[in-house]
Amino acid sequence: MRVFITGIAGFLGSHLAERLLDMGHEVVGCDSLLGGELVNVPPEAEFYQYDCRDFNAMAKVMKGCELVYHCAATAYEGLSVFAPAMVMDNIVTGSVSVFSAAIAGGARRIVFCSSMARYGTNQVPFLESYTPKPQDPYGIAKVAAEQALANLAGVHGLEYAIAVPHNIIGARQKFDDPYRNVASIMANLMLQGRQPFIYGDGEQSRCFSHVEDCLSCLLALGLSDRGLGEVINIGPDEEFVSINHLFRSLKSITGFEGQAIHLTDRPQEVKHAVCSSTKARTLLGYRTTRSLDDGLLDIVDHIRAVGPRKFRYHLDIEIRNERTPRTWTERLM
Repeated sequence: MRVFITGIAGFLGSHLAERLLDMGHEVVGCDSLLGGELVNVPPEAEFYQYDCRDFNAMAKVMKGCELVYHCAATAYEGLSVFAPAMVMDNIVTGSVSVFSAAIAGGARRIVFCSSMARYGTNQVPFLESYTPKPQDPYGIAKVAAEQALANLAGVHGLEYAIAVPHNIIGARQKFDDPYRNVASIMANLMLQGRQPFIYGDGEQSRCFSHVEDCLSCLLALGLSDRGLGEVINIGPDEEFVSINHLFRSLKSITGFEGQAIHLTDRPQEVKHAVCSSTKARTLLGYRTTRSLDDGLLDIVDHIRAVGPRKFRYHLDIEIRNERTPRTWTERLM
């Protein structure tokens, strides 16, 4: 079938495109290249450098696509407290534009990639049945997009599913962005012989999911009838780690000999954010095949292959005050 992927030049979107092309599907995609790289786009895919917020552009290139994966996002949870206008505009306006264009173009199904930020301060492990309690504008925007999709799908007879991946890692994750991707930021700094930064005491607990393990669930949601109308967590619920543990693992893998620099906690950062993947295991046959160290090795090998890079402070901080992290205001990376 003809499949459309938003964010096709990004980390998740490019991997998904490759898998669908290997399966014989026709793949079309767009990316604004704000957070993606053109080199990531498979040469067999039909690519358009369009912003998801441009409805007319979306409607033009999505026409005739039966299945739409909405992977594009300004995935800046921490930054969203200090750049809420930019983040919410991209997430809410961009998502609704994509959903509307997909329906107008005759799409049969949309798979939306949401975020663990939807759960906020809920009790861990997070269950899909929980009422969302987002703690930052990014999470609020993701929940709004979810609700818009469910509403439009009900009105227009569209099939949909909402995937909630948990901290995806692996090769091609953007590593020169100072605002997101903690594992890749740390690896890029360590491979330059520079000390990484940890916000707070580093005992925040997280799960990290290898991109290959996420793809099986996304493909099932798009290509089978399993999970329709559902919100489904995707992540290794048997392996919760702290940010301090993440640092120690990367230190071992990279051979870095220094210590991390601890800074003040970031405002609204959730201390414990880990999920239950029981629903994914039951409905989609999800299982963890790659460990945390597998994912970190892939990140490090990729950075070594292309070369460590200088960090690019490419986004405007809308709110600057005493609570804005120094890593951003002083460009410490």
